[in-house]
Amino acid sequence: MKPKLVYLQPTPVRIWHWLNALGIVTLCISGAQIRFPEFITICGSYRSAILLHNTAGIVVALSFSIWFFYYKWVSGALTSLYVPKMNELSYPLLRQLLFYCYGYFKGASSPFHATPDSKFNPMQKSAYLAIMFVIVPFVSLSGIALLNIGPIRQILLMVGGLQILVIVHFLLACMLGAFLMTHVYLATLGSTPLAYFKPMWTGWEKVEHHDNTDEQPGLAE
Repeated sequence: MKPKLVYLQPTPVRIWHWLNALGIVTLCISGAQIRFPEFITICGSYRSAILLHNTAGIVVALSFSIWFFYYKWVSGALTSLYVPKMNELSYPLLRQLLFYCYGYFKGASSPFHATPDSKFNPMQKSAYLAIMFVIVPFVSLSGIALLNIGPIRQILLMVGGLQILVIVHFLLACMLGAFLMTHVYLATLGSTPLAYFKPMWTGWEKVEHHDNTDEQPGLAE
């Protein structure tokens, strides 16, 4: 069926997306140097890496706040866009997984077709739910705590000391880095390798005009 242009990504979302992406990439690079200074020197001195990491962390924390404010109170679409329905966690999610792992490489069309009111397939919703509602908040909070451990010093002493907080922060950061790499890879699985990148610059995406309820039973709620 002939594709049509759909305006999927409003300007505030695109600005937030690239600001957040730049911040997370900076965090990953500077954090890697802080963790392995003997092997990585991309950010210059160790002190420079720490300063850059702390600055990027504050930017990402503020970016998350802007994202939450926009989707919760401006667009009012936080739950509908990012929280999967129970019936999306069975057949539709499995079908999307099979497409990513098998169907795409056989030339099949994606079983999900984005619309302005439903931009993410069940796998994306599940991943974003974990990332945006669990990992990003906790990695931000743990990073902010490391900037000033004074208020939580006694709590840290009771649970094993500062090293526990460092380990938690590092593990959460590794999960975020793994998601970033997976996110970039899956973004190349469009009709062309850049097909899914263009909407994040222009706001417009070419999508096939399908009725999702015909292909994914139970999504008409």
